[in-house]
Amino acid sequence: MSDIDFQTDLTIAHAMADAARAAIAPYFRTPLSVDNKLPTGFDPVTIADRASEMAMREVLARLAPDDGILGEEFGTKSTSGERRWVLDPIDGTRAFIAGLPSWTVLVALEVGGRPQLGLIDQPHIGERFTGWPGGARFDGEGEQRALQVSSCQRLDQAILATTDPYLFAGAEQSAFTAVRERVRLCRYGFDAYAYAMLAAGGIDLVIESGLQIYDVQAFIPVVTGAGGVVTNWSGGDPSGGGQVVAAASADLLEQALEHLASAAA
Repeated sequence: MSDIDFQTDLTIAHAMADAARAAIAPYFRTPLSVDNKLPTGFDPVTIADRASEMAMREVLARLAPDDGILGEEFGTKSTSGERRWVLDPIDGTRAFIAGLPSWTVLVALEVGGRPQLGLIDQPHIGERFTGWPGGARFDGEGEQRALQVSSCQRLDQAILATTDPYLFAGAEQSAFTAVRERVRLCRYGFDAYAYAMLAAGGIDLVIESGLQIYDVQAFIPVVTGAGGVVTNWSGGDPSGGGQVVAAASADLLEQALEHLASAAA
């Protein structure tokens, strides 16, 4: 099956997010053993990450057994079709192990290599953000509403976010600093939750680098469905990860790219 039925596929995505919430709940803000996936540096993974992804894969085995899967923790399940679910069971594991409620669960459906549907879920505070071509929605405790980015058009009026001030080095650091020095406000430390806040109209601009495909696929439909724009640092396709910039408007994106293009990979 290579086509997409957004209502059906949104139902599948919500079922996966619900399963991930239940799998993760026993572990947040409890003592955890943390494994490091890197021989040098620090890329943490916990039993909660693995439980979350396994719960989502079990949902797909029931509801979409013919679809492909790419998950951060358990790799690829290949199929002959064009549909593939891309899963990040806990985006922001560093925040998770620190007890900070800025981590999220990311679910995306790509068709023919391009993300068509995305979901960002923050289980602890009960916020869920979904996006698809032409629309995006927030679901919270007793509330459901359409998502809409801010009306920000100018860099000097923008609120900028990135996950870590030490995410960039060399030419990337200089390019990011050039943008940061021109915005109204810069905030750090939110991982994919920053893109949810961009879609919700709070943050205006997010700039990051070194992202993997499972980091980006989910937030692209959420941001664009809410009226925002997402590209790489040269203004091209961001869906493979790497250097990514998301903005509330095309004008704001263009102003950011004037400074980022010099360090585009």
